[in-house]
Amino acid sequence: MGIRDVAWSAIKWKFIKNRLGYNDEEMKIFRENPRNEDVLNIAPEVQKKTIIVEVVDSHGCNSQHKVGDEFYFDGAGNLLTKLCPKRICVYALNAITMQIFTAGELICAGVDPNEMRFKRAACFDVGLECGGWGRIAMEIRVEDRKKA
Repeated sequence: MGIRDVAWSAIKWKFIKNRLGYNDEEMKIFRENPRNEDVLNIAPEVQKKTIIVEVVDSHGCNSQHKVGDEFYFDGAGNLLTKLCPKRICVYALNAITMQIFTAGELICAGVDPNEMRFKRAACFDVGLECGGWGRIAMEIRVEDRKKA
């Protein structure tokens, strides 16, 4: 390991310790899990991605989500609120959670997340036909982050 690698390693661990608010004992536990270092090493690639969830079907949605609405997340799965509609139904977010998680896992594994087999999810409202009010269906895709 070169001097540059040693310096980066020290910076990386100090950054994560401060970010997560860990004490020395907690940081020791964190560092003992080799998966944590793997994720930190992949983080620069993850940060280059934007996860986009698009409404592909909507009928009777009380939150007024329409086909074409998009919800934006960074590669780590954090909602980018400034890019999203002012109102987002929590049940829509809940419904798409597994696809967002899977996209992150595929990115970390070096696999194109757009090759995910099951890219769609729907809110739990069953729609008017089945005794509900309405429902939306959403589809996920991942793009390289655009520079602002």
